[in-house]
Amino acid sequence: MTRPDPFYETLPKVRTFANLTAGDRFTPLPQDWFVGCCDIVDSTGLLAAGQYKTVNMVGASAIAALMNAFQQAPFPFVFGGDGITFAVPPERAVIARRELGKLRGWVRQEFGIELRAALVPLREVRLRGRDVRVARFAASEHLDYAMFDGGGLAWVEEEMKAGIFDIPAIEPVESPDLSGLSCRWDRVPAQAGEILSLLVLPAPDAPKAAFESLVTELLAVVAESERDGHPLPPSGPGLRFPPRGLTVEARLSRGKLPLILRKCSLLLGSVLAGILFLRGRPTGGFDPAHYRSVIVANTDFRKFDDGLKMTLDCSPATRAKLEEILAAAEAGGIARYGLHVQAEALVTCIVPSAAQDDHMHFVDGAAGGYAQAAQRLKGAR
Repeated sequence: MTRPDPFYETLPKVRTFANLTAGDRFTPLPQDWFVGCCDIVDSTGLLAAGQYKTVNMVGASAIAALMNAFQQAPFPFVFGGDGITFAVPPERAVIARRELGKLRGWVRQEFGIELRAALVPLREVRLRGRDVRVARFAASEHLDYAMFDGGGLAWVEEEMKAGIFDIPAIEPVESPDLSGLSCRWDRVPAQAGEILSLLVLPAPDAPKAAFESLVTELLAVVAESERDGHPLPPSGPGLRFPPRGLTVEARLSRGKLPLILRKCSLLLGSVLAGILFLRGRPTGGFDPAHYRSVIVANTDFRKFDDGLKMTLDCSPATRAKLEEILAAAEAGGIARYGLHVQAEALVTCIVPSAAQDDHMHFVDGAAGGYAQAAQRLKGAR
């Protein structure tokens, strides 16, 4: 495979989340890059049917498919609950189209779920007066996540939902490589009172400085919560046997295997992992206590994706304070927002290797989270 454009890998890492709004931390993507997105059609209906884990797993499957196709080479992406937004250099655009086309057909076959997917040359975005800028936030010493601003990806998502720049499903159906995608951890109950899923987007024509000031104010309120509102306890999520999402994981990752064989394999793996974690002592080079600490450090509970997105463990009083600030900002034409309150969070993981510390953990509210907050934001337009 051709060595990709080094642009993203050479970006400096921002190590304090609040500093992402301090000065110009975002860098414009190179002109020849492509930007895209992928999400679930009618995720609201699936959530209403209680298929929360299915929505998150299918949404995160696009990350696994692209990561594996790119042979683990870094690329910028953001997980949004029921899908992703991302950017790729030109030499990876054909691969991205192929993998997302495979994923669309596979998810339709396995779950009857329709995905949308689009990939757009960045020059098209800029011709529409939008831009895509990226930053790298070091969530921990082990892992960093991409952050986006500029309004371009929001425009791409709107175009995708209108059927423009569509990536069609590949026929005949072919399974993408979803190695590393897993969902073995149990739901995480709120410790401070509630799990809050929050989306805050700049209002049309809102001054950039005003929106950044709003974000700073919101983060200051969140900082008053224990551990900045981190939704996972210091010890990490708990285990449950059998895992709630085991069948979803088996159907996504079975490849050419019969479903029953893949489920048996995952059950056996879950038993062995459970024994290791219950023992709590290093075994054969694997340290379960260290692994749990890395899960917490690597969790993506706050992000920028053309706006601020957070999944927080907070008190009702903190939520009320945030809502008061946001209502004033909405009335003043600075921002639009949506939020959703639930009792638990859930974690979806991508673990290329349990022996490395770069495993990824995507957290969302366990009762619809970001997808429900997005629906409320749309209803407020």
